[in-house]
Amino acid sequence: MSRDGVCFVIMYTSEERRRLFYGWWIVGAGFIISLFSGGVIFYGFTALFEPIASEFEWSYVQVSLAASLRGMEMGLLAPLVGILVDSWGPRRLIVAGAVIMGSGLILLGQVNSLAAFYGSFAVIAIGISAMSGTVMLTSVVNWFRRKVALATGIMVSGLAIGGLLIPVVTLLIDECGWRMAMVILGLCAWVVVIPLALFFRHRPEQYGHLPDGEVSSTVIVEENRVPAQGTPAGVSAAGIGTRRAFWHISLATMLQMLIMSSVSTHIMPYLTSIDVSRSAASLVAGVVPLASIGGRLGFGWLGDKFNPKIVAALGCVLITLGMLCFGGLITGWTWLLLPFIVCFSTGWGGSVVVRVVLIRKYYSRGQFGRTYGFLIGISTFGHVAGAPLAGWVFDEWGAYFGAWFAMAALAVVSLVIFLTVPPSRRRVPPSDKSR
Repeated sequence: MSRDGVCFVIMYTSEERRRLFYGWWIVGAGFIISLFSGGVIFYGFTALFEPIASEFEWSYVQVSLAASLRGMEMGLLAPLVGILVDSWGPRRLIVAGAVIMGSGLILLGQVNSLAAFYGSFAVIAIGISAMSGTVMLTSVVNWFRRKVALATGIMVSGLAIGGLLIPVVTLLIDECGWRMAMVILGLCAWVVVIPLALFFRHRPEQYGHLPDGEVSSTVIVEENRVPAQGTPAGVSAAGIGTRRAFWHISLATMLQMLIMSSVSTHIMPYLTSIDVSRSAASLVAGVVPLASIGGRLGFGWLGDKFNPKIVAALGCVLITLGMLCFGGLITGWTWLLLPFIVCFSTGWGGSVVVRVVLIRKYYSRGQFGRTYGFLIGISTFGHVAGAPLAGWVFDEWGAYFGAWFAMAALAVVSLVIFLTVPPSRRRVPPSDKSR
């Protein structure tokens, strides 16, 4: 018993042993929030791209920059969000994020200038940052240990299934106009996300549980060690960057984000530029994230069974093959769409899960939020550069394929970086094992 803490005993009844572990309710709520935010904000932007460019006669670079500014702001806020979620817990951040994101979407429907367009995306970025993957993944990592890869894979699969909303968003824009569509989606953000945020809880020990739903005849809970709003013990923010593995993972992730940002933003404009219909292009854009579910679940399982840096390198191989097929579509070989979807989607989805497993391997559970936040903050430079870079290539040469082949080369570079991640020497203390 801690001298300055209050210690008490929790007894588990047979009924509590049979009850569904509460962590899975958190996973379910995070799944739906990821589905909505992914379908509307991340993937749905490609459906908004051409109507915006057409109405205001803005260049592709100017429109693409909105997605980059969104990513840059999210990246800059990610370290702060990571520290806050470790200290405050996820619920209040998700509620605030939903309110701000919905307001930003409604503002987007009112814009009449480029500055207002960028400003509305800045508001959306603030909202998304507060309810982002960093917040929800930290909650999942707190509630799971042995099953963290499976739980993470299920939750982030919601982001992939969000791709199914692309045709819905496209139809809404085509039928109601893009302005009214944004207002409707903003209201939906409040109605959908805020109630789901109430399911989130910070750490299982605060509610008399152990990670993974493990049970014991007695569980010792020290209030001062697991405070409701306490700051977890661990390395400082400055100490995170002293590990070489952190920089390897961050740089490789930055290159992957550059590629993913480019593809997710420009997939519909690219396909329509090679004479694919808008409806068919929206279908392909929706299938790509949906197909990534196999990578998210499969790579999560592989990351638990094998060396995660090898699994991460495998994801880079698949992304490389996918980008080569994507660029090859310019030749008229439409059959390359299938290997592109399979390879790129699997590698993309798998990379999301494996980076969580890698971070968890090198840092304790109490350090995860701030560590992942700083990783996203650094790697967001790739997200910022990707979409404008692809847009610039199109504006200069009237075609995209050169950008896709260049990004295939960057995927090879990320593969090498993952393979050279130094081995983990972290020894998990008993306190972390029980947390």
